[in-house]
Amino acid sequence: MTTETEHGPVVAGVITAVVGASSSFVVVLAGLTAMGATPAQAASGLLTLCVTQALAMLWLSLRHRMPISIAWSTPGAALLASSAGAAGGWPTAVGAFVVTGLLILLTAAIPRLGDLVSAIPASLAKAMLAGVLLPLCVAPVTAVVDDPAVVGPVVLTWLVLLAVARRWAVPGALLVALAMVAFTAEVGAERWWPQLEWTTPHWSPAALVGVALPLYVVTMASQNVPGVAVMAGFGYRVPWRESLAVTGLGTVVGAPTGGHAINLAAITAALTAGPTAGRDPARRWIASVSAAVTYLVIAAGSTGLVALVVAAPGGVMQAAAGLALLGTLAASLTDALADPEDREAAAATVVVAASGVTVVGIGAAFWALLVGLVLRWVVRRRGRAVSPGGR
Repeated sequence: MTTETEHGPVVAGVITAVVGASSSFVVVLAGLTAMGATPAQAASGLLTLCVTQALAMLWLSLRHRMPISIAWSTPGAALLASSAGAAGGWPTAVGAFVVTGLLILLTAAIPRLGDLVSAIPASLAKAMLAGVLLPLCVAPVTAVVDDPAVVGPVVLTWLVLLAVARRWAVPGALLVALAMVAFTAEVGAERWWPQLEWTTPHWSPAALVGVALPLYVVTMASQNVPGVAVMAGFGYRVPWRESLAVTGLGTVVGAPTGGHAINLAAITAALTAGPTAGRDPARRWIASVSAAVTYLVIAAGSTGLVALVVAAPGGVMQAAAGLALLGTLAASLTDALADPEDREAAAATVVVAASGVTVVGIGAAFWALLVGLVLRWVVRRRGRAVSPGGR
C-alpha cells in the first residue's frame, strides 16, 4: 500500500504525458503545416510546445503544490488544420500566435475580458469547434477506402482497444501507424536531432481576425474554462489569473519558434488530479511534475516524430488524427445541440465552420461564430415577439 502511495503520482504523470502527446501531436503538426510551416518549422513548433508547457507545469505545480496540468491547445491546432492558411504565410501565422498569447495575458490582467469570452454562448463555441473538427474526423473514412492495406490496421487497432482499453485506443492506433511508417519508409538519421527554427513574426489584419481571435476563443472556451471546472471537481481551486499569465507568456515566448498556444489541460487534467494519481490529494502535485519531466523527454524526440509523419504514406496520419478527435467531436456536438432554442444557430455554426470558406482573407471559424450569433439573436428576438409577454 505504501509503495502504491509513493509511486502512484509518478506513474500517473508519465501516463498523462504519453497519452496527451500521442493522442494529439499529429493534430498539432497538421495545424502548423496548414499554416504554412515547413517540416523543420513544424518540428520546432512541437518541440517548443513540449518545453513551454512542461516549464509552465513545473512552475505552477511546484509553486502551489497542486496537480495543475498544462497542455497545448488541441482544439486550437484543429482550428488551424481546418483553415486555408494565413494570408501572408507562416510568418503571419506566427504573428497571430503572438497576439493569441497577448490576448491570454490581457485576460489575466483584465478580468472583464474573460467575462466577454464567457458571454459567448457555450452552444455556439462548441458548435464552432465541432464544425472545425468535422472535416478532420472524416479523414479516417476516406483514407481507409483509398488505402485499406495501410490505414485498415490503424483503424482496427483503434476499434479493438476502444472496446478493451479505451484510454489507449488513440495512442495504440498511432503506435501502429508509426510502426508501419518506420518499417516501410526511409528516414535519415540526421533528421532526428531536435532543433528550434526562428521565424520573425509578421502581422496582418486578416490573420488577426481570422486566426488569432478564433484561436484565442477556442483555447479559452474549450481548454481553460473546462480545465478549471475539471480541477474544481476534484477539490482544487486553480490560481486562474496566474495560470493565464503563465500560459499567455509561454505562448508569446514560444510563438516565434512555432508554438501556437498552451493552456490549462481539460481532459488529461483528470489523470493528474484524480484518484489515479494517488489516494492522498495533497501529494498529487507530484503527478504534474512527473508529467512535465516526461514532456521534456518527449521534446527530445519531436524532430524524429515529425520525420516519421512526413515519411508516412498519404492518409495514414490524417486517419490517426481523425480518430483522436472523434471523442471531442461527439462531446462538442452534444453540447452544441443540447439547448432546443439554440439548435438552428448551432447547426448553422457547424455548417459554416465545416465549409472551410475564406472571405476577405478571414477563415471559416470567425464567420461561423458571427453567423451563429446573428441567427441566435434573430431566433430569440422572434421568440420574444410572438410570446405573450412580447405582444
